Parts: sequence; C-alpha cells; structure tokens
Amino acid sequence: MNRKDEQIKLPAPKYSFLVEVFGRIWAFWGLIVFLTTMFIVVVPVGLTFLIPEPYGVRAFKAIAKIWMTVFLNLIGCPIKVYGKDNYNPAEEYVITSNHRSLMDVPLLTPFFPGANKTIAKKSFSYVPLFGWIYTRGSVLVDRKSDASRKKSLIDMRNVLLKEKLNMALYPEGTRNRTGKPLKSFYDGAFRLAVDCNKKIIPVVMRYTDYVLPAGKPFFLLPNKLEMHILEEVEVAGKQHAELKAEVFDKMWRFIERNDP
Repeated sequence: MNRKDEQIKLPAPKYSFLVEVFGRIWAFWGLIVFLTTMFIVVVPVGLTFLIPEPYGVRAFKAIAKIWMTVFLNLIGCPIKVYGKDNYNPAEEYVITSNHRSLMDVPLLTPFFPGANKTIAKKSFSYVPLFGWIYTRGSVLVDRKSDASRKKSLIDMRNVLLKEKLNMALYPEGTRNRTGKPLKSFYDGAFRLAVDCNKKIIPVVMRYTDYVLPAGKPFFLLPNKLEMHILEEVEVAGKQHAELKAEVFDKMWRFIERNDP
C-alpha cells in the first residue's frame, strides 16, 4: 500500500439536468434543516462542556444522536446501523472508518454504539457556532503543523487511556475519490492501537458518497445510509504494519462484497 492512489481522483459524478437541479434544491432544504436544528441543540451541547469526561462526551453523543436522527429523516437520509453485536461496551476501541464523503463526519460519533471522539480538521473549528459544536466531540489536528500532530497523539492516548472512550479515525486521511473500495492507509491509527494496546473495530459507511458526493458543491440527494460495524481485530503481539494490512484487507473485502 502506498500513496500513489492520492494522485488518481475521479471527477465528481454527472447526473441528468433534472437531478442536478433537484440536488441543489434539496441541498438548500438540507441547509435550512441543519441550521434550524443546530440552533435548537446549541445550548444543550454547550452545557455538556461543564460535565467532566467521559460523562460529558456521553451526554453530547446522546444529544447529537437525537439531532442527527431528526436531521437525517427530514432530508430523506435515514441511517441503519448493522453489527452492533460486534461492539463490546466493556472495551475501548480504536475505530477505523472509510471516508468517501463529508456526510461520514456527522454519523460516526452519534451512531456508533459506544461514546467516542473523532479525529477532525482544526480548520472546521473556526466555522461560527458549528465549529464550537464540532469541537465538542473531536480531537483537533492541523496536519500542516508538527506541533499540532504531536499534541493530537497525546490527546488521542488520553481519550483511550484516561477518559476511557473510543477513538475514531479515518486511516485513508482524506476522502476517497479514487473509485477503489479504499485508499491506502496511513499508520497513525495502527500505531495508536499498538501503543495503547487497544483493539481495532473497523466501520464501513455506505451510500454517503451518493448523498453528498465529493467535488460537487452544494448538492444533496435523499437516500438511505448504512453503518456496518465489523468484527474487532486483536492487537496483542502485532506490529502496526501487520495490523494495518489486516484491517485494510478486512474492510476492502467487505466493501467489495457489498457494493454494487
């Protein structure tokens, strides 16, 4: 696995004229619904900052799940979660998710069965109001800053070992626009799992790239969404490279089997 696939980016999908028009009208509806519901939850989310961890994140997750359930149903994108039995609530996991769309981001924290924080771009935290909510369930990182990357590693260790929460990462790094089931993985999630001796639980999101395709600004389509929680991967006795290959293969085979 290498980073050559970063250079191969498929163009944004093209649709008929009517679908293009509808997608932009629906995006406008989605924006209205998102902003309206965000203003409703901003105070309850703000109160969770006053609650010590891990209880604050658990409260945030509960609020976010209600918020996102209402939002997704109003925009015609209901989500179903499969494989909940693969999650053991007595464990803290490193969660590895595929990443095809920005729609992945608001799904992982609320709908994964255990309380978790997600690695997230620091740049989004500067968006007025939304950035404040976004920060609540995230470990922020500025990829251009060595100091920020080092701090994020410390913060993620604390999430797993001190706060006793799950830590969710997107090992592809950026959204997958290659047309392949996955882009090659970075090492970070697997080094973290080995370092903290925490099992990995892979997650596969489906249909998020249809609902909110990468490279197509202000465009949204209604469609079902799915989160699939795969069987946990044992970390003990493995090096990060071996672990990375095992998780990559597990997720690749699932996507290849289930995607049309």
